[in-house]
Amino acid sequence: MNNLTKKHSHHVGKLGEEVACLFLMKHHFDIVDKNYLKKWGEIDIIAKKSGVLRFVEVKTVSRENIRNVSQETFDSDRPEENVHSWKIKRLYRTIQSYLIEKNISDETKWQIDIVAVFLDMENKEAKIRFTENVVL
Repeated sequence: MNNLTKKHSHHVGKLGEEVACLFLMKHHFDIVDKNYLKKWGEIDIIAKKSGVLRFVEVKTVSRENIRNVSQETFDSDRPEENVHSWKIKRLYRTIQSYLIEKNISDETKWQIDIVAVFLDMENKEAKIRFTENVVL
């Protein structure tokens, strides 16, 4: 991957995280933290809703003209499937670090959610697919 491609991917990813935050806030989530980083992993968004702490992984893809994407095509394109078992293991370790570092009570309920963001950069539009409570 060349530097220009990396820069574009980073831009798309950051934009996707911003869109995901707006989506979550619109659905009454409180954003607690973003981009919690350890050398073994990163949590994109930490949010809270109804007393449950949500560790949100954001997967973003850029598509041309999402207005014309059929529901069937939208349903079959699943960037969230790129959250492989090794990614979940790293995420779990990072979550454990966050809980300890922030002195979160063992009684606090938490879960992992995934937000798939489809960006249409040309038309400045986005579609979201939200998957709650991913099982480890």
